[in-house]
Amino acid sequence: MIAVPVPVKRLFDWKVRGVRCVEIIGVVCVAALVFSVYIAKAAAARESAEISRIEGDIRENRERVRLLRAEATRLEQPARLEALSREIGLGPVDVKKQAVETGLPAIAPPPAVAAAPAPAVEPVARESLH
Repeated sequence: MIAVPVPVKRLFDWKVRGVRCVEIIGVVCVAALVFSVYIAKAAAARESAEISRIEGDIRENRERVRLLRAEATRLEQPARLEALSREIGLGPVDVKKQAVETGLPAIAPPPAVAAAPAPAVEPVARESLH
């Protein structure tokens, strides 16, 4: 058998109301472990709920993006745009209406008349008070 020092033997033999001190320490340690595992599990559950919420937001945003892309595709259909432009009287440019370089001055808008600059106000000379 292994020789145990007297103070350690006394610690193992010490009893409080019929229960050894080492058993009390063991129960307290087990209770602390159970409590810490419970706290860790609760924190993990909160994190899991947060992750689930964020994943739900991501799914909703992906669905919205998909719907917006489908709407943009529908709005940009060439046949639809052509029909709308004809409703308001727009059409393709006629080849006969194209201008050549020499004819540009004739169709250019007249130059804007520059506004006459405001007359400069001369500073009033102060009379000296002597």
